[in-house]
Amino acid sequence: MGYGFGGFGGGNMQQLMRQAQKMQEDMKRIREEIDATEYRSSVGGGMVEVVMLGNKSVKAVHVKKEVVDPDDVEMLEDLIVSAVNDCISKITADEQSKLPNLGM
Repeated sequence: MGYGFGGFGGGNMQQLMRQAQKMQEDMKRIREEIDATEYRSSVGGGMVEVVMLGNKSVKAVHVKKEVVDPDDVEMLEDLIVSAVNDCISKITADEQSKLPNLGM
């Protein structure tokens, strides 16, 4: 006799557990792939480039000599902030497209 626990009998429960474990493994693999991916952003007509990893750590910042003006440091700071924020936006978009169930 079945007890009808919403379809969660022995065989179904094992199948659900396998599916959940596979999903966790897939999500971990995708997360690791994103974390290892390099994201690049170039702003100011290529004057500043930022390279970040998917784990949101900055790997490199490249600044062209022409943009370094001791009398206008704020412009350089703004360009760097803009490039970093653009990289973060790219990472977030990649996370949302590849990991939609995480609500990231």
